[in-house]
Amino acid sequence: MTDLSPVLDRADQNLPSSLDNLFELLRIKSISTDPDYKVECRKAAEWLVAYLNSLGFTASVRDTPGHPMVVAHHDAGGADAPHVLFYGHYDVQPVDPIELWDSDPFAPEIKDMGNGRKILTGRGTSDDKGQLMTFVEAVRAYKETRGTLPVRITILFEGEEESGSPSLKPFLEANAAELKADFALVCDTGMWDGETPAISAGLRGLVGEEIIITAADRDLHSGVFGGAAANPIHILTDILAGLHDETGGVTLSGFYDGVEETPANIKASWEKLGLTAEKFLGEVGLSIPSGEKGRSVMELTWARPTAEVNGITGGYTGAGFKTVIAAKASAKVSFRLVGQQNPAAIRESFRAYVRSKIPADCSVEFHEHGGSPAIQLAYDSPALTKAKTALSSEWPKPAIVIGMGGSIPIVGDFQKMLGMESLLIGFGLSDDRIHSPNEKYELRSYHKGIRSWIRVLDALAG
Repeated sequence: MTDLSPVLDRADQNLPSSLDNLFELLRIKSISTDPDYKVECRKAAEWLVAYLNSLGFTASVRDTPGHPMVVAHHDAGGADAPHVLFYGHYDVQPVDPIELWDSDPFAPEIKDMGNGRKILTGRGTSDDKGQLMTFVEAVRAYKETRGTLPVRITILFEGEEESGSPSLKPFLEANAAELKADFALVCDTGMWDGETPAISAGLRGLVGEEIIITAADRDLHSGVFGGAAANPIHILTDILAGLHDETGGVTLSGFYDGVEETPANIKASWEKLGLTAEKFLGEVGLSIPSGEKGRSVMELTWARPTAEVNGITGGYTGAGFKTVIAAKASAKVSFRLVGQQNPAAIRESFRAYVRSKIPADCSVEFHEHGGSPAIQLAYDSPALTKAKTALSSEWPKPAIVIGMGGSIPIVGDFQKMLGMESLLIGFGLSDDRIHSPNEKYELRSYHKGIRSWIRVLDALAG
């Protein structure tokens, strides 16, 4: 087994200069969604290219119709070493409302919070400059100690993640051969808590649908037509109520095709985390879990599919009261997908169900709002197992494998366009206030994040 002590010691010695490097990057106002900061976004890309080149990478700024990409390559000591693609983003969210910040969002600081806890403050500290720099600084420590790297590395940093990544898919498609690796590493995620690192093995997919039901050719007086004319709000609410059965299961035909049960050992590890429904829901003023009965909140949010109503409109919704039967009623419905569920099949099953509930003298129209499959890494994947062991060596508590309720589009793009699975490893915490005023990153997350990547890279080489 490789003795990593010299590399880890170098990372510790480098911490002050590593922070100086991070703070230089954080001072660049790379707000991608605001055209006024276009020059700043390029400045951030150029800064990263210069630093990566100084570490022995072959790095370059790649122009796109929007903000530039950063692409860098570094060979390993051996030609047979695994090849990884590391992804992060250098752009940041706007800082508004600026008056809610305790200090200048682009003047990063180290603040002592007492009891030995220190935080890094400023926009981008956690999302995602601090996160991506943990990897870069791990590479630096490895190079300075060993003169080479344990794996072949390609780096892709984008500058539009916070504004919808409009240039990303065309860039991946045009540069697929250059960017393809054995697997990807994605840092834009977090830990379970401050003591427990996590690897996200699953991301739920998504199907979005809007339905509009039309009955009469105009709004009707409920006193004249009530009881005789079809009410589209009644029809709509009946449809929505019928999406679930008494056990919380989704009733659509074929909905659970491709859904597999979570392995018992994974569920057991989740149970040990002690996240009860009362704790999870208590933060939002609730206490009783919805959804499929007999399943934990972690299973419900990480590993099970859902059907949710996101909005309903119809009839008179202004001040006061109006006795009207609406001509139209609409709803927006989303489905979170897991496993091998087929987004197109789910969409068609939903539409067939809705059509079956529409009276002959009424009509329905559908509007599609996106669809993507779930991403699921095998729980016994060799790369996942190695990374989990490596992280467990660095942190007080063993690393856990978790799911994520939402979606990270880049992970799906890597899978679909480059044929690569992704390991999602990051060191952010839930209270880092990303996208909000007073964003922060724990100094401990930054320091141990660097050490963690050293361990992960070494483990992946083995």
